[in-house]
This record gives sequence, structure tokens and C-alpha cells, in this order.
Amino acid sequence: MMQPKTDNMKYINKLLIFVVLFSTINNYAQTKTKTKLDGVAAVVGKNIVLYSEVKAAMAQLQEDGKESKYTECEILEKILNDKLLAHHAVIDSLPFVEADINSEVDRKIEYFKQQLGSQQKLLDFFGFKSITDVKKELFNVEKERVLIGAMQQKITTGTDVTPEEVSNYFNSLKKQDAVPEFGTEVEIGQIVIEAKPDEKAEQALIDKLNKIKKEVENGASFKMKAILYSQDPAVSRGKEGQGGGGSYVITKDSRFVKAFKDAAFSLEEGEVSEPFKTQFGYHILIVEKIKGKERSVRHLLLQTEISDEALTKVKDTLTKVRNDILTNKITFEEAVKKYSTDKKTNKNHGLLINPQRNDTFFDLTNMSPEIYARISELKEGELSDVFYDETREGKKMYKFMLVKSKIPAHKANLEKDYVKIKRLALQKKRSELVQKWTKEKISDTYIKIQDQYKKCDFEFDWLKK
Repeated sequence: MMQPKTDNMKYINKLLIFVVLFSTINNYAQTKTKTKLDGVAAVVGKNIVLYSEVKAAMAQLQEDGKESKYTECEILEKILNDKLLAHHAVIDSLPFVEADINSEVDRKIEYFKQQLGSQQKLLDFFGFKSITDVKKELFNVEKERVLIGAMQQKITTGTDVTPEEVSNYFNSLKKQDAVPEFGTEVEIGQIVIEAKPDEKAEQALIDKLNKIKKEVENGASFKMKAILYSQDPAVSRGKEGQGGGGSYVITKDSRFVKAFKDAAFSLEEGEVSEPFKTQFGYHILIVEKIKGKERSVRHLLLQTEISDEALTKVKDTLTKVRNDILTNKITFEEAVKKYSTDKKTNKNHGLLINPQRNDTFFDLTNMSPEIYARISELKEGELSDVFYDETREGKKMYKFMLVKSKIPAHKANLEKDYVKIKRLALQKKRSELVQKWTKEKISDTYIKIQDQYKKCDFEFDWLKK
């Protein structure tokens, strides 16, 4: 099986997540000048690689202090690989959900605004005249990213490794003196109590939504009501069909909560729903248009306010629970079962699940700064202080954490680290399958590489020598 010439691609893979995102939208601004950066470096199928994509990657490496470690040819080859995957994903008609891509574009736009300070600063930074142009370019970037992932998944679906393959993989690492070092890992539990609004406040919201529903049914503008009253932040910042004015275009596959989709697909055109509850609050919605599998809907969201008194009560309760655990009046697991309101952990003894690994261990240095600051200095079995937290959906709560176990940094051991080594072996096997696929597809795909890159020592035969 083919082996990569270096481990550089692991870093380049991560780098290009950043580079493709930023360089593609920068291409728009760069086309204003007749520089070499605007030229085509390569063509793969119907996809082009601009010099600016390669140069942007090199610039980012230089900024990271790694420009001498990774060559321009290696970066170009990674881009060529991605273009090949995306090209054949289109040929194979691999599906993607346009509404999901639009949602991710909106999320990134908001991130850029926060990082740069405002929408105008975002436009100035990237050289665009309107936010619509930014979204159009970002949509293309996100669509390509989704297609690349879909093609990789298709190539590697059903792949697994046997215990013998795991053992052979580990032995090969030992022979190469390449056994990895694993950083400090922690297993974390939590007890959470969410602050709830009182029943009167919730009923007041339902009554208000019923009043708005009646006014709309009597001829009032739902869009205007959403603009005036909705607490969905996308109402003011989004465009029509993507949250603007409360409007969304959805399918049954869109990433909306079940209650929202159930309401949308239970109504005819022009109908207004009854008030319904999701984790975001209380809604009503109207179906404005039905087109095939798509529904154009407009919704209005109201969220209940949590009083300071309710928050204080939750904090006091949780502080007492923590003290009871410390004084051995109750175990952590018993307290989770009795008090914790977090549905993701209260059926799992309070333990957090690592979604990337599907186990309960986390690399300490890769945890979010907020959690790291609270648990990094704790020893095994120690509890954090009680602290306030709030979700992006607006839920307010207090919580504290337990470091259930802590594994110090160490050199990999096949017996103790079998699951992690198996994961690495599986990644290698999947990578080899993609490499094999790449080698086969290059031969029957139109590829053109510009002269300045024809002396590159590529891993694959992109030049078709």
C-alpha cells in the first residue's frame, strides 16, 4: 500500500480548512488586479485551483512559522486531492442539503463579524461590496467542503480493522521508533440544574402568541409581527429564506428541531400553527409556500425570562448538593440521578461524552478554554466550584464538575491504549483507501497542471507522466 512521503499532510489538512475558507473569498477581491495570483495553477475535472489558493496557504504557514517545513508542491497536492474528491462527488450525484449549507454560511458570517468588529469591517477586509457577495462565495466553499466529506465517506464506508491489524500497526510504529505520546486525558462528570420560568410566565407567552396568531388570521402581516416581537436573532440579520424576517426554507432533512418540522409539515399554505415549544422557546409559524419537498415558513419566537430570584435559588440548591457530596452525605452518582437536569449526562452517571471519539475521555489541552480553566488544576476525584452557564439557545443554569479520572501524559501502550491505537490504525487504513481511490481516478480525470509546478515531486501522478 502507498505510504505518504511525510507526515506533512496531517498539518496541511488542518491548515486548508482555514486557507480554503479565507483564500476563496479573497480571490474575489484579487481579481480587481492583473497579478499572477489571479491565474489558474491547475484544473481538476471542472474544478480550478487558483494561484491565490496556494499562495494564501503559504502565507498562513509563514505566519505560523512553518513555511520551511511544508513545500508549495505539497500544499498544491492537497488542494488537488480535494478538488478531485469534490469533482467526483458531483459526478456521483452525492447529496447535500442546501439549507444546511446556508445555515453554516450564516454562522461563519456571524463569526467573522464578531472577529472583525462589524459587517462593514468584514466587507472592507475581504474587499466585497455587499454581504450577498460574501455569502455567495462562502456557499461555494461550504458546498465543496461537504462534497469532499461525502466522497471520503463513500470511499471508506464499512471499513474496520481487526485486532491483528491493530497489533501489526502498533508493531510497525515501534520498529520505526514512532510510537506516539498521548497527552493528559480527563474523564469529567457534571451536575447541572437549569433555571426554569414559572408557569404564569410561560402561560403569558402562550397567550401572547395566540393573540398574534388571531391578528395574523385577521389580516395582519406575520412578517411585521416577527420583526417587532420575535426573539430569533436571525430575524434582523438574515435574508429572506435564511432567518430574515423570521423566514426559512426547510425540508424534512433540514437541521431544524423535530417539533419545528412537525409543525411546518402539518399545515397547508397560509395556515398558522398553534403555539408550540422547543428548546429555544415558544413559537408560532405560518406556511407561506409549498414547493415540492420544500416549505417556505415564517416563525415568531418568544422566550421566557428567568428571574434573579429563580437563578439564586438554583445556585443555592446546587451549592448545597456540592457540600453534601464533599461531606459524604450523598455520592456524586446519586446526586446526578436525584438533581441533574441535563438530559445528555444525567443518564450516564453525569459523564460527558466526547463526540469525536464516542467515549468519556478528553485530551485536556484540546478542551474549551472555559472548561480547561475550571478543571485543569483539579486532581482526580475533586470537584470544581459552582458556576453559571448559558446555552446559545438561551437556557440559564448553574453547574459544577467532577474530575472522575485523570490519565497523565505517557507513551502509547498497546494494552492500556488499545482503543486509541485502534482508532489510529483505522484512520491509516481509511487514508490508504482514499489514496488508492485517488491513484485510480487520476487516470480517467481531466487534469492540467501549469508549467511552474511540473517539476514538483508529487506523491501521485498528477502530471500523468
